[in-house]
Amino acid sequence: MGWHNPPIPWSEHEKRLREASRPGNTVPVGADGGDSPAWSAHRHPYKAPLSTPDSEPERVPYAELHVHSSFSFLDGVSAPEKLVERSAALGLTGLALTDHNGFYGAVRFAEAAAAHAMPTVFGAEITLGSSQPRTETPDPPGTHLLVLARGKAGYHRLSSALTQAHLATEEKGTMNADLGMLADHAEGEWLILTGCRKGGVRRALADHRMPTRLEQDHSEEALVDLVDRFGHDNVVVELFDHQHPLDSAHNDFLATLAARHHLPTVVTGLVHYATAGEAHIGPGHGCGAGENQHEALLRGYRRRPQDSYARVSIS
Repeated sequence: MGWHNPPIPWSEHEKRLREASRPGNTVPVGADGGDSPAWSAHRHPYKAPLSTPDSEPERVPYAELHVHSSFSFLDGVSAPEKLVERSAALGLTGLALTDHNGFYGAVRFAEAAAAHAMPTVFGAEITLGSSQPRTETPDPPGTHLLVLARGKAGYHRLSSALTQAHLATEEKGTMNADLGMLADHAEGEWLILTGCRKGGVRRALADHRMPTRLEQDHSEEALVDLVDRFGHDNVVVELFDHQHPLDSAHNDFLATLAARHHLPTVVTGLVHYATAGEAHIGPGHGCGAGENQHEALLRGYRRRPQDSYARVSIS
């Protein structure tokens, strides 16, 4: 820049620099600092769409507990606000946000949920071991652990664990977490779901054929390990059906496994976007990678709870 700055006030100089990188003085209607391009340093408070008495849905006793937003890069598609709006329109009685390795969408999620009077659960899907940056590949390697915080104490403990895991590496976007460290932080304040195909319990099962006895044994060992580390009252076996040919068989086995160990089961939508119409936006999500990506995405939207229940029918 040199030693001789132009004889203009700094505010004017800053204005010229800003307009050089973003031509034009007219700010688009509704533009703020919430999304790119950021037209200001601040994001306007969230405002819920107007609704009429006729549009009020019938409440359904179902809370979606496995949800990824656009803050799960190269995985989730919809903004937290859109996910909340869709859940409210379907009449859900609760919603969790479980983005990968952090609480990045928590503020926007909380604001939208408050506007819709939607009860919330805060959580994260944590990659175990030394993780790669999620901005480089849509399905980085690693086993996942889905954690839901029980109230404020659980949120604080999960925040602390995530911070420690991120500080354990020097590269931005990477982290290093293991079950031992996470169990030390939990102290009974987390609920652990066995998760998607990359969760330790389901990962042991082959995704291209019926699981062998050895694979079933490895799956059971992974479940027992979670119970030993986090406590029997803090582990739930997750069931979902995205119409993969083996989903039903895997659900049958996992439900049997849960019954054998006197553990509860929970049905989730394994949600990555709010509506089926958003399927073309994302490149594919980690829990569906390995199959046709478009077909996988069409299964991961926030559908009606009745549909999720109907798909997961245990034989």
